[in-house]
Amino acid sequence: MNIPLVDLHAQYVPLKDEIFAGMEKVFDSMHLFLGDNVQALEKEFAQFCGAEYGIGVSDGTTALHIILRALGIGPGDEVITVSHTFIATGEAIILAGAKPVFVDIDPNTCVMDVSKVEACITTNTKAIIPVQLYGQTVDMDPLMEIAHRHGLKVIEDAAQAHGATYKGRRVGSLGDVAGFSFYYSKNLGGYGEGGFISTSDPEINRKARMIRDHGSERRYYHDLIGMNGRLDEIQAVVLRAKLPHLLEYNELRRKHANLYNELLAGLPIKTPVVAPNNHHIYYTYVIQAPRRDALQVWLKDRGIGTGIHFPVPLHLQNAMSYLGYKAGDFPATEDIVQKVISLPMYPELTDEQIEAVAGSVKEFYG
Repeated sequence: MNIPLVDLHAQYVPLKDEIFAGMEKVFDSMHLFLGDNVQALEKEFAQFCGAEYGIGVSDGTTALHIILRALGIGPGDEVITVSHTFIATGEAIILAGAKPVFVDIDPNTCVMDVSKVEACITTNTKAIIPVQLYGQTVDMDPLMEIAHRHGLKVIEDAAQAHGATYKGRRVGSLGDVAGFSFYYSKNLGGYGEGGFISTSDPEINRKARMIRDHGSERRYYHDLIGMNGRLDEIQAVVLRAKLPHLLEYNELRRKHANLYNELLAGLPIKTPVVAPNNHHIYYTYVIQAPRRDALQVWLKDRGIGTGIHFPVPLHLQNAMSYLGYKAGDFPATEDIVQKVISLPMYPELTDEQIEAVAGSVKEFYG
């Protein structure tokens, strides 16, 4: 049985007619960017998140970069985040001219250890980026309290958490502003690249919207230096077709995770730990496994796709060596990256497929 890590085609088939009809309307009008679909998506997804404003952008990295620029963060400034994340989190900070300052993670949940944040705050600190990783959130209330006490902005990196909640509130409305990715494998993904910014701050919304479109509010009149960070109409069509199904997709992922948890119980692995006050939506189903690399080869030989999110922490990446971090600086992060492995996870998974994956993991551990 061949079981991919993610099966995009299975989700596409039932939405095919709706998506093609929407695309046909775009091609008939030839209004290819910032048209009706992008504007509608901005309202619909912002409302879904519980935010006042939404801005469609070209990708998740650009979303974070635009946010930092809109907040006036640049050279000489520091932004606190984690090293256990995709490089885009740190990359956006560096592209804005600022310096990423890393803190360690909670070894159980793999998200930011909030208790370590305050010790890293300096006079140069301007913002904190909690990464809502794998489908659940950082402990946001104490983090927001720290930020408010020090006059810092909180930027959610929400690229892996579309629809996750903390104390009943959705990601995208937990901090001052949030950046999402609509990369095709996400819980809400396009058929290519896309991103989103959500906020309830009118000034962040105004500046971010301008930066997205070459620093202008009126075409050919540019009040600041911006960029081309616009979401196109074709991706908005796809995302609007999928958005009404997102809660259902997320519940299916939770159902699959519960079955995995049941079938993998008793093995020498750690299944995902759900943090208090969280509604986990399982962008990835990540276990911590001894002999991880050998397990990955074993599963590949049996036709089972896996992933490692992420094998090298940012503080040990060659591209960020100039920051001066070294091995041993973040023990929990460096331990986790030797153990994590993502098993197949997407809404259309069947119980039979999950049983086959779990059965192969059991065989590996004898």
